[in-house]
Amino acid sequence: MFYENFQFWGMHLIWWVIWGAILLWIYATPYDMPGQRKKRDTPIDILRKRFALGEIDEKEFFEKRTIIEG
Repeated sequence: MFYENFQFWGMHLIWWVIWGAILLWIYATPYDMPGQRKKRDTPIDILRKRFALGEIDEKEFFEKRTIIEG
């Protein structure tokens, strides 16, 4: 029998280690990995954020938006 001398157990153990490493890699990898390219904010997005934070008023927002879109 193969199991009496543990001849088959070595290759079987390697597959368990491989599957364990694959599952660990899948579940332990963070979603937001460093080094990934992130979408940069466009100038209009930055302008909207500044308007939402109250850094600029409505008149200045529309003036700068027409310049950016112009």
